Amino acid sequence: MSQKLYSIISSVLSTPISEINDDSSPETIDSWDSFNGLILVDELETAFNVKFTIAEITNVKTVADIKQHLKNHGVDLNA
Repeated sequence: MSQKLYSIISSVLSTPISEINDDSSPETIDSWDSFNGLILVDELETAFNVKFTIAEITNVKTVADIKQHLKNHGVDLNA
């Protein structure tokens, strides 16, 4: 688990970090709406120095999807 990733998600979505896991999604986190999703994308791009494509952004359904896209951009989530 990337503590940095989970901390960003927790902060943006105002959700306790203990409630975030790979299966977390807009269906399981009430504050994960389209607006906060865009804020989350911006925060992740800034924190990890990546730029997601529209296809990647619209493909995200869970935290596991975010992790996969970050890995595809060369981000080591174990660092």
